[in-house]
Amino acid sequence: MNSLLKVDNELKTKVDAFRERITGEVSFLSVVYSLRDKSKYFSLLPVSRYGCNFPTQLFVSQAEELVASFFPNKLLELDHFLKDPGLNICELKEIHSEINLTVPDPIILSNLHDGLEAQNAKKRKMEDGSGEDKVAGTKVFVMPGGMMKSNAKLVDLIEKVKPEIRTLIEKCNTVKMWVQLLIPRIEDGNNFGVSIQEETVAELRTVEGEAASYLDQISRYYITRAKLVSKIAKYPHVEDYRRTVTEIDEKEYISLKIIVSELRNQYVTLHDMILKNIDKIKKPRSSNAEALY
Repeated sequence: MNSLLKVDNELKTKVDAFRERITGEVSFLSVVYSLRDKSKYFSLLPVSRYGCNFPTQLFVSQAEELVASFFPNKLLELDHFLKDPGLNICELKEIHSEINLTVPDPIILSNLHDGLEAQNAKKRKMEDGSGEDKVAGTKVFVMPGGMMKSNAKLVDLIEKVKPEIRTLIEKCNTVKMWVQLLIPRIEDGNNFGVSIQEETVAELRTVEGEAASYLDQISRYYITRAKLVSKIAKYPHVEDYRRTVTEIDEKEYISLKIIVSELRNQYVTLHDMILKNIDKIKKPRSSNAEALY
C-alpha cells in the first residue's frame, strides 16, 4: 500500500512539474496585474471604457490635440506656403530646364548609292587576325555632362511638398483610429451618432487615399520625363520630344501648386467636419437615464 502511495505521489509531482514548465511560473494575467500595480501610467487608464490595459488614453489625447490645434496651424502654414514666390511664377519659362544634348551633324551623301552602301557596311561582318567575327554596331551618343540632370527647380519644389503629403497621411491615420475606437458595440436603435462616426471614418480614409495618390503622381512624372529624355538621346534631331519635356515640366509645376492647395483644403474640411459633430463623435449614444427625462 505504501509503495502505491509513493508511486502516486511521484507521478503527481512529475505532472505538476511538467505543467509548471509548460505554462510558466507566472501567467499572463499576473504579469498584467503586476504592471498595473507597479506602473502609474497603466493605473490611470480607463480600463472599463476600452476593456483592456492598452495605453489608449495617450492615443486619444494625441488625436484630440491634432484636431484642436495641429489642423488649424497646418492649414495656416499651407496657406502661407501657397503665397510663396516659388509657387507663384507668372512666366512658366522660368522653370524650364536646359537639355544638353547636341544634335549630330547631318550625313552628306555624294550619290544615291552611298546610303545603301553605308547601311550594308553596318551589317557586314569583319574578320580580324584572330579569326573572330565582329559586326559593326550603331554609334551611341554620350551625354556631355556625364548624366542628364533633372529639372532642379521642380525637384526642390517636390522635396518641399512630399513631407506635407506624408504628414497628412500620418495624421489622418491617427485621427481615423481615434474615431474607430470611439465607435460603440453594435446594437439596435439609436445609431444616428454611430452613422456620423462612420461618415467621419470614411472621409478620413478618402483623404488618406487621395494624399497617397499625390505621391504616385510625382513618381509618374519622373518616369514619364525619363522616357522622354531617353527618346531625345536616341532621336536628338526630333524637336517634338524636346518640346514635350518642357510641357511635362510646366504641367507638373501646376499640379504641385494644386496639390498644396488641396492639402490645405483637406485640413480645413476635416477640422470643420469633426468640430461640427464632435459631440456625436465622442458620445454617439445617449444613456437610457437621459432618455427618461
